[in-house]
Amino acid sequence: MMKRSGNIAAGFLALAAVVAYCPAAFAQSADLVLCDRVAADPSDPDKPADVPGVTSISKSDVATAIKFCKTASGGSRRAMYQLGRAYAAGGQMAEAVAAYRRAIDKGSTSAMVELGVLHGTGNGVVKDDAQARKLFERAAAGGNPRGDANIAVIAGGGVNANPEQARSAMSKAAEANSPEAQYQLGLMLANGDGGPKDDVAARALFEKAAAKNHSGAMVALGVFYQDGRGGSSDERMARSYYEKAIALGNPDAKTALRRLECPRGFKDKNGNVIATLC
Repeated sequence: MMKRSGNIAAGFLALAAVVAYCPAAFAQSADLVLCDRVAADPSDPDKPADVPGVTSISKSDVATAIKFCKTASGGSRRAMYQLGRAYAAGGQMAEAVAAYRRAIDKGSTSAMVELGVLHGTGNGVVKDDAQARKLFERAAAGGNPRGDANIAVIAGGGVNANPEQARSAMSKAAEANSPEAQYQLGLMLANGDGGPKDDVAARALFEKAAAKNHSGAMVALGVFYQDGRGGSSDERMARSYYEKAIALGNPDAKTALRRLECPRGFKDKNGNVIATLC
């Protein structure tokens, strides 16, 4: 017993020595944990399995995310990418682009996708479809299924320009377990874009993406449960998915929940609901 106690004491002394001589390592770890908590991307391949991530960074969390992700970014490409997400959420696009580029230099495929999206939309950088495609292809080659999904979007000038090709590429990315691709393919199936309409398959895809915390898929799945599309109708399940999406900061979820609670609505001449009556 005395020998065992001595070993335990020695272990505590060793730990104390590490804390005393390496405080920066512990601070870095704590910063990364906090950065992950408010800014991790659910679809990022670098994200640890036990970190849920957030589909979009809440406005109230932007300053916190920038603070902790900036500190953690020196030793983590994931934190550098998440710093870019935080800057983008705060509208600081020049800083976001710079962070994405530094994360790309470290090999972040998610940063490649995000910078590709910016080039594809011209948000914060010069619009450049060729550069966007190159970044998506690099991400896809690195094993990120969002790369394939976004190649589909710009194929032939966009989904609407070549829906069949886009649906095929999106199917490949969805099979690779990309929640964004599962969501996008679900929308294509629900609308009949690029092939036959299939509500059952769309609902199954929304369920897969929602299980990975994709808030858009949660809203779509809530609508399917509310309207009984692709399966049984269940308002309780619809409400549950809307509330989960609201917790993730999805603004469309609030509108959807309001529509569930107040089904009677006034519409304009185009059929859009402009007011609800409870």
